[in-house]
Amino acid sequence: MTHSGVVVSASFSPDGKRVVTASQDKTARIWNAETGKVVGEAMTHGASVVSASLSPDGKRVVTASWDKARIWDAETGKAVGEAMTHGSFVRSASFSPDGKRVVTASSDYTARVWDAETGWARGRGDGARRLGLFRQVQFRRQNAVVTASEDKTARIWDAATGKAVGEAMTHGGVVVSASFSPDGKRVVTASDDNTARIWDAETAKAVGVVDDARRPGQLRQLQSRRQARGHGVA
Repeated sequence: MTHSGVVVSASFSPDGKRVVTASQDKTARIWNAETGKVVGEAMTHGASVVSASLSPDGKRVVTASWDKARIWDAETGKAVGEAMTHGSFVRSASFSPDGKRVVTASSDYTARVWDAETGWARGRGDGARRLGLFRQVQFRRQNAVVTASEDKTARIWDAATGKAVGEAMTHGGVVVSASFSPDGKRVVTASDDNTARIWDAETAKAVGVVDDARRPGQLRQLQSRRQARGHGVA
């Protein structure tokens, strides 16, 4: 599965039959997971595409790029609805579990929630303004999102109001990834402090450190098969 630029993101469709990739060649593409052959047309931005993922039903793709976030028809590669724009780079975009909303994280210090059909903003995204730049955002069920930030914290937010819920989950370095467990009861974070940590989602108390994550270098992403899923914040 080859692009003409660096590939920065790759993920499976919910049924495992396709893979969607994002590249610095300004495109996202869908591939057959068995044959590695491209499926449909390229989804093209005006700048590097930094993330791409399929909706829960596999019918749409959401991309994040240095210019905007967009939703696409997975079969035709055509854009659906309006572009979702921030005041700066869009670093991350992902669907809600029901596929009806999209959450984005941006270098403009905000995370925002959007209608997945129209691309219109929903809720009060400015409530999620932070001291540090957002790195990643992900939904938990329908009502909350978790963010990873350069202010060394991960936080949970109410998706409707944009207000922080509970205390911050704090590392000793930039938090580069945060995601919920499938049941939404825990959060796993990865940080430039060379640790990954597991937290109680209700109390924001650390409940464990991933010991084999303590190694030289910086953690860029962490995904545990059963204890964490996805990539996200909002």
